[in-house]
Amino acid sequence: MHVGVVTFPGSLDDRDAARAVERCGARPVALWHADTDLRGVDAVILPGGFSYGDYLRAGAVAHRAPVVAAIAAFAADGGPVLGICNGFQVLCEAGLLPGALLRNAGLSFVCRDVPLVVERSTTPWTCHYSQGRTIVVPVKHGEGRYYADTRTLDALEDEGRVVLRYAEGHDPNGSARRIAGIANERGNVVGVMPHPEHAVDPALAGGMDGRGFFTSVLSAASLAR
Repeated sequence: MHVGVVTFPGSLDDRDAARAVERCGARPVALWHADTDLRGVDAVILPGGFSYGDYLRAGAVAHRAPVVAAIAAFAADGGPVLGICNGFQVLCEAGLLPGALLRNAGLSFVCRDVPLVVERSTTPWTCHYSQGRTIVVPVKHGEGRYYADTRTLDALEDEGRVVLRYAEGHDPNGSARRIAGIANERGNVVGVMPHPEHAVDPALAGGMDGRGFFTSVLSAASLAR
């Protein structure tokens, strides 16, 4: 399986995402922000970082990159897309996911492991988790507070599109309804603020709970073939 990993000017977790893909049994394919061809990949990851230096606001410039238009077409055809941290911000700016990511409550950067509850285990990125399972994954962000109007939040809840939620008492940023990750209506596009790519190696402090995101998409792609 080939998983595209996008690099924008300013990306800093693209190599970590590619390494996680490789460790979990797939082949990473480097995609550049100016690419219009996704090179036949089976899935795409928009990694964390500071795309275009987060000028204007996080993801506001990156969502206009040519590669994002190609990703939108890929997603419309049912292709699995995962946005991590800044990638989540880009997906929201591009309209592929609803809502926005605002400055953290307290206006401070947070960097720590957080417990998360898997609310939906039927996306191609979470099918190796059981619903209701608590996993521990690192966060590191200054603009991670998920926001949407009440109507959108109610729709996300009613349609089962909340994918991850910060465990009660452990919300690091003040997100609405402790939301840490969501999916689009079809379920193939997922955005998460925590960094599963930093929790795939037993040699690192992040643990192993993030592996399920990468092994899930391998299984989902195999079933789709």
